[in-house]
Formats: sequence, C-alpha cells, structure tokens
Amino acid sequence: MRRTIALLLSLLLLLTAGCGSGNRAAGAEENSGETAGEVTETGDQAEETVPAPEEEPEPEPAPEPEPYAIYDPTVMPEGGQRDGVTYEAYDGIVEHLFFHPVIAYPELAFDGDAQEKGLDDYMVTAEEFLRILESVYERGYVLVDIADVWSEVTGEDGQPKMVRNTLYLPEGKKPLIFSYDDTNYYEYMLENGFTYKLILGEDGKIWSWGLDPEGNEVVSRDLDAITILDKFVEEHPDFSPFGAKACLSLTGYEGILGYRTQTDGDVEWTEEREAFRQSEREAVKPIIEELRRTGWTFGSHTWGHIRLGGSRSMAEIQTDTQKWFDEVGSLVGETNVLFYPHGERPDGDDWQKTGEVFQYLQSQGFRIFCSVGIESFSYIKKDISAVICDRLHPDGTTLRSKYVDERYGQFYDVREIIDLDVRPDLGVGWS
Repeated sequence: MRRTIALLLSLLLLLTAGCGSGNRAAGAEENSGETAGEVTETGDQAEETVPAPEEEPEPEPAPEPEPYAIYDPTVMPEGGQRDGVTYEAYDGIVEHLFFHPVIAYPELAFDGDAQEKGLDDYMVTAEEFLRILESVYERGYVLVDIADVWSEVTGEDGQPKMVRNTLYLPEGKKPLIFSYDDTNYYEYMLENGFTYKLILGEDGKIWSWGLDPEGNEVVSRDLDAITILDKFVEEHPDFSPFGAKACLSLTGYEGILGYRTQTDGDVEWTEEREAFRQSEREAVKPIIEELRRTGWTFGSHTWGHIRLGGSRSMAEIQTDTQKWFDEVGSLVGETNVLFYPHGERPDGDDWQKTGEVFQYLQSQGFRIFCSVGIESFSYIKKDISAVICDRLHPDGTTLRSKYVDERYGQFYDVREIIDLDVRPDLGVGWS
C-alpha cells in the first residue's frame, strides 16, 4: 500500500510540476515510508506535498476463548452419568504428586556448573514430565483439585472442622492431585535451561516464552510444565474429567509467573521501580485470569520461601505472610492452601502438635497444609480446623532412588521415565 501511494504521488508530481519535478518525484519515492506532510525542497522554493491518508487496518479481534467446563467432583452427575461415562463413589487414597518447574534445555542445566547437582536432585526435564503424564494417564489416574478433596463444615459442637469429601469419579478411575512449587521463574533458572515466563499467545492460550541455548526467542507449549499439561488435557480430556489442572505454589520475592511484581527492601525504591512493578502486575493479570478459567488454582509457598520449623521468629513469619497477601494474594485471589518451603513443618511436627506458628497460619485462612514425604499421607486435625498432608516428589532424587519402585511404582516404571542420556552420570539405586 505504501509503495502504491508513493508511485501515484510521483506520477501526480510529474504531471503538475515544472522543471524541478524530476527531483521532487525521486524524493517522494525515496521517502515513501515517512509520514504524510513532509516538505520537499526544490531550488529556492519549498512546497508541502500531502499524499492521500492511508487507511488504518482494522485491528484483529481478540480470539474468543474456547469454552472450558469445570465440575464439582463431590457431586454425583444427575443420573450417575455424564457424556456417557458412569460415575461412582470413591473414598480411598487421593495421591498427590508435586513438581518444580521443568528443565526445557538439559544442556544448560547439566553443564557442570555449581547449579547442576541441585537441578538434578529437584527437577525433571520436560521430556521426563511428559512421560510421567502419559504413564499416570495410562494407569487410570484422573486429576482433581486439592481444594475439592477437603471441605470446612460446622461440627455438632458448633465449631468449624475439616472433613474429607467423597469423590464421584468415572468408573474405575483413581484421583490424583498435582501441585507445582516455585512457579515464579527465578533469576537463577533463566540461565540454567528453564523457560522465562508465561504469556498469552495469539490463540488466547497460555504459552511459555524464553531463550534457547543460542539466545533465540522461543514461544512454545512443549517446554513448560504448565503448558505441557494444558496441551495434554486438550489431547486427553478424560484425564481431567472435572477440568482440574494443578495448584501453583507461589512465593513472591522474585515476582510470580515470570513477572517481577515484587518489592525489594535491599535497594532504594524509586518511582521508576514502582512504575515498573505496577506494569508487571498489570501484565500478569490476564495470565492469572486465563489460568484460573482453565482449571489452575493457587497456593502460598510463603513470600520469601522461609522455613517455618523454628528458625524464624513469629514476627518474621507474620511479616512474610502479610507480604504474600499484599503482593501475591492481591493478584491470584484467596487461597486456603499453604505449601511448606523445604517441606519443613511448623512447630516441628504439625500433625501431632498445634503450636503457635500453626495457629497463626490457620488464623490467616489456611486450611490445607502440604509438606513432602514418602507417601500421599493426610491427617485431619482434631483440635483445629485444618488438614495436613504429604506429597510425593518425582525428581532426580527419587528417580535415582533404590526405593523408587516401592514408592512410585503405582505411577510409573522409572526405567521408562528417567533420561540418563541428558542427566549427569551419578548412578541409580535400582537395577
């Protein structure tokens, strides 16, 4: 269009101008990309040439989000069936697996630097994560939201208490909770083979953005645990019959979901820093909205990833909790789920003791308290309205463990999951 206008303008000048017209025509074509209203010099005379205004193209309408249904697994579908599938009551163990962000580029994670061992211990690769999904799907597990497994009710004594709900699942299926810790995209991850942040793609779906080992920008749905699960559920909707995905366990000290929404007390806080923080808060809001709409939920991992088992004072824990509400909860909304950093229980042993720290955290609205263990353990407290539970952790430590078949065999055969070709040569405990 711009070149067409320029050619028409050149022809008009040739027809209407005098002996200097050749210079003006050449100038018009050379500057055809500039804004209208430019001044073209001709000898000792200047005249303003105004090409016809270019019509602005109509903006592309935002794509309509695909419908996404979320159901309550504590309610039997009318008639006992939905979409031709029969549902039945389930009161057995609800398994719970948790993951950290997955490694997109193993060659950056396992490059022999100081981070390599920790990444091998606590992470899985994107390919290993997909293999785990395929395995638990094939073994009859279906995803449920952690907040649907337990509810708070009023007891006969008039006091609130937590109860375990009966779940109504597709016949023959088993429930599985997923949670993801540290979905913040910390700075150390950015140079060690992880994606950088979540974005909304042109299709309105969640995609990841990052840089590959050569520094090229990569937008993908195959390199991040969130987008991989989204895509897997699209291809296997019966894996999530209620629309549940996972609960995202968020800190706040380096922002959330790849956006730097945090304050920082260690630097001089300027108007420019605050303006940037506010722009990041605005940018992450549509990401949160789309995640919530499509079955993702959120929990606290404390603001500063602080230990709750005794090394912090009550004042520090209170300050940290309020900061999480201010900087994270204000974006993601209310939650009753708290994931213990480092798996460290408050008061030393929260399922037998209800100490000052636990009472404070419960008073702030948390009801489901998640640690880490060797089984999907849960216990409803008798003296306070709360449930505590342990989660299993597929990662390098358990994938290499001699106990992996005993503790994870119901989910997968580790020999089909671990990618020893990309991991450091640290050996395995199984044969």
